[in-house]
Amino acid sequence: MTTAAPAPPVGTVLIVSASMGAGHDAVAAELARRLAAIGARAETVDVLALLPLRLGALMRWWYRGVMLRAPWLYALVYRVFFVSRRAPSTSPLTVVAAAGLARVVRRLRPSVVVPVFHVAAQAAGHLRARGRLAVPSVVVLTDFAVHRLWLHPGNDRYLCPDAATALAVTAAVGRPAFRCAPIVRPWFAAPGFAVPGPGAPGARAGAADVRARIGLRDGDRIVLVCAGSWGVGRVADTARTLARSGRYAPVVLCGRNERLRRRLGRLLGGAAGAALGWRDDLADLLASAYALVDNAAGLTCREAFAAGVPVVTYRPIAGHGGDGVLAMARAGVSVHARRRADLLRALDRLEPGLPGRAALTARAAALFTAAPAESLLLPGLPLPGDAVPRPCAPAP
Repeated sequence: MTTAAPAPPVGTVLIVSASMGAGHDAVAAELARRLAAIGARAETVDVLALLPLRLGALMRWWYRGVMLRAPWLYALVYRVFFVSRRAPSTSPLTVVAAAGLARVVRRLRPSVVVPVFHVAAQAAGHLRARGRLAVPSVVVLTDFAVHRLWLHPGNDRYLCPDAATALAVTAAVGRPAFRCAPIVRPWFAAPGFAVPGPGAPGARAGAADVRARIGLRDGDRIVLVCAGSWGVGRVADTARTLARSGRYAPVVLCGRNERLRRRLGRLLGGAAGAALGWRDDLADLLASAYALVDNAAGLTCREAFAAGVPVVTYRPIAGHGGDGVLAMARAGVSVHARRRADLLRALDRLEPGLPGRAALTARAAALFTAAPAESLLLPGLPLPGDAVPRPCAPAP
């Protein structure tokens, strides 16, 4: 009688996130859930909490304030420090964050470190390059546009949203880069569409119920307008443009920005539209939406891809937002509208049954055919089906 070989041991995975908005933490939480489902122990830490003297809280406060009140300043900082080739390769912040990460690694003794934020990627790469991190560091890129601070040659491999990003990463740092499927919660998946990872879509409210829930009329064509968890960007102009068209009902996701929600509530008063605060029913809202208008190319776009909802980007936020929406458009998974007329024209071309809508959502759905991220983190884990990962390398 032949005895099957025992499965390789699955150790602790240390996921290093950042409480900058909600997207990075949501990716970390979903990845941890998937790892727990396959028997791994997942621990998540906030890289901002590893900084001394409350520097992390200060960074978060500064970034949020600048994005809300002086986005031009962040745009300048981004150009000088994030994408300029003349910027220093290692900052004092990287060294301080690396010291805090080293302490956590000594305490938890993980099998692999998984940064999902650029400061965390710099810190892990710094430790790895100097021999102070004995286990692999696998960076999960949460952006389509990868700026310099995501990249450190000390990291062992990178998991990327698409092939173009993987090629750019390998060319920049000489490390293996793999495509992986977007890390979204399974209940965002459209009927008949499988999101990689354990779990299944839950029951959905009908479109009529969703409209009634948010105060819209039967027949209103919902266009979700995303402002992120902090409610940033010029979404008032977007909502006004959509409402005045008479063809679309803007439903603005204001996150936790109550001031924005109240202001937009007054703006949309009497018109077909709504301004919503933080929501736990985003899957229902997406399932009932005609389209998503986004300004940052973040996690909500990936959730829309899973839901089969087309994405139009408009008026991107400063810095990485602008680069991200352009990178997504180049990948063919979204449409970038530069002017008001372009926004309405792009939405008009997404009528159900038109080839433009079908082609856009099909390209977005194809992102999920890549191997799931959790299968690329630990040695010995089987890959689903025939999704054998191959590192992307620059063309000769």
